[in-house]
Amino acid sequence: MTPNRILPDLQSSLVCDNIRQEANGNLILLGVLSQVLSPDFPITASQVLIVNRWTAGKGSFTQTVRVMGTDSSTVLSKSESKFQLNDPAFSATTVVGIQNLTFKEPGPYWVEVLVDDVMKLRYAIPVFQVQQQAAQGVQPQA
Repeated sequence: MTPNRILPDLQSSLVCDNIRQEANGNLILLGVLSQVLSPDFPITASQVLIVNRWTAGKGSFTQTVRVMGTDSSTVLSKSESKFQLNDPAFSATTVVGIQNLTFKEPGPYWVEVLVDDVMKLRYAIPVFQVQQQAAQGVQPQA
């Protein structure tokens, strides 16, 4: 007996600046973020994309992506989208676009990825204040 619904695994989640698509359908991620550096605050990112890859599931699902503030409770952005997996051997890639995301202060901001209200991943986007000269040399202040 084959189950009709299997909750998927989150294979990966990446934050980037932009995406391009090759002729063969593969995605090219541009500006994958590991941290945000700025000499001044607040700072606003005009566009941030969160790319999630779902696999090993079967059925229709609702993905929720939240970006949380440094206090881990203030929701700066929330997006819900639906996706489907017809077979556990396949995968689905979802892209969430966030416009004008403001980082009010340095510290860790949090990305939370849920599927059908089940938390699958929570990770930090470290945001650092740097000296004006050091911004080019990428040296965060302690």
